[in-house]
Amino acid sequence: MRKLVIGMAMASTALASPALARDNSWYVGGEFGPMLVEDIDFDLDPDGVADNLGVSTHAGVDGGGFVGYDFGAFRLEAEASYRTADLNEITVGTTGLANGVRLAPAGIYGTRDSDLSILSFMLNGLFDFGPDDGLQGYVGGGIGVARTSLEARFGSAPSVDDSDSGLAWQLLAGVNAPISDNLDVGLRYRYFNAEDVDLVTLGGRDASDTISTHSIMGTLTYNFGAPAVVVPIAPPPPPPPPPPPPPPPPPPMACASGPYIVFFNWDKSDITPEAATILDNAVSAYANCGMASVMLAGHTDRSGSTAYNMGLAERRNSSVRSYLSGRGIPDGRMNSQAFGESQPRVPTADGVRELQNRRVEITYGPGSGM
Repeated sequence: MRKLVIGMAMASTALASPALARDNSWYVGGEFGPMLVEDIDFDLDPDGVADNLGVSTHAGVDGGGFVGYDFGAFRLEAEASYRTADLNEITVGTTGLANGVRLAPAGIYGTRDSDLSILSFMLNGLFDFGPDDGLQGYVGGGIGVARTSLEARFGSAPSVDDSDSGLAWQLLAGVNAPISDNLDVGLRYRYFNAEDVDLVTLGGRDASDTISTHSIMGTLTYNFGAPAVVVPIAPPPPPPPPPPPPPPPPPPMACASGPYIVFFNWDKSDITPEAATILDNAVSAYANCGMASVMLAGHTDRSGSTAYNMGLAERRNSSVRSYLSGRGIPDGRMNSQAFGESQPRVPTADGVRELQNRRVEITYGPGSGM
C-alpha cells in the first residue's frame, strides 16, 4: 500500500501543471485527502522485546490549513493539520497485553471503537519549479511538533488510551494550477513522521515507536497578490509617408535660332521703333541659347548702285550689332556679313525701292557667323 501511495503522488506530480507565480505576496489555503498509516510496532518496556504490540489501521483522512509567503522561487509557510484513522487489528506479543481485568494472550485481535489521531503544527519550506507563467510544481519539507493520541480497544476496556507530544517532520511534493487571478487548485503528497511517540498502556507499560503516514490531498489556495497587469505597449506610429517626388524640371527652353528680321527706312541704317521691338525679342531669345554664335546678314533694295548698297548693308549690320551688344549679347560672339542687293527677299527690277529687301537678318546657333 505504501508503494501505491508514493506511486500515485509521483504520477500526479508528473501530470499536473504549475500555477502562475505570485512573487512577494501572502497566501492562505486548505488541504484535505486520504491517508495511510504505516504499520506500527511498539516496543513495550520494561520487557524490551521488539514487536510486543503491533497496530494496523484502516485508511484515514488528513486535512489542515496553511498560511505562507511567496518569495519567488522559495516559499515559507506555517501549517496546522489533523489526521485520523480507525484501527484495524492489534497484534499482541508473547508477553500478553492488559485488556480490562485480564491479560490478553499473544495473538491477533480485531478492534472496536479504536482510532489513531495526530494533531501537528509545522513550519514548511518549499521550492517552486517550472515557468512562472505556466504550470508549476514544488518540493520541500517541514519541521514542528505533533500531538499523537491512540485508543486501542479489543475488549471491554481500552488496552491503550494515551497521548504524547514530540518532534515531527515531513516531506512535501505537489503541483498547483490557477483557476483565476487569485485562486489555485492543487495536489499535495505528504510523508509525515512523528518521532519517538511514547504511550502508556492500561497495565502501566511504556509503548514507544515512530509513527509514519502517507497522504494525498487536494489543495485550494488564495493568493493575495494578483499577477501584475501587463499594459500593452502601443506600437510606434507608422513613419510618415515619403514626400511626393518633386515635379520634373521643366524642359529646357529650346534656342529659337531665328532668323529675326528688322527692316530699315530707305537709304537709312538707324534702328526704327518697330525694329527695336524685334531686336528686344531677339535678345530675350538669346538667353536660351547659351553662348551660341550670332550671325548678322545685312541687305538693301536695288534703288542704288551696287557699291553704295554694299556699304549701306554694312552700316545697317553695325547698327544692329551695337544695339545687341548694348543689351548683353557679347560682341565677340557676333559676326556680320553684308550682301547688299545680291539676295533680295522680294525680287524687283533694278532701281526699285522695296521695304522687304532693306533688312538685317539675325540667326543664332551652330553655323551662325559662318
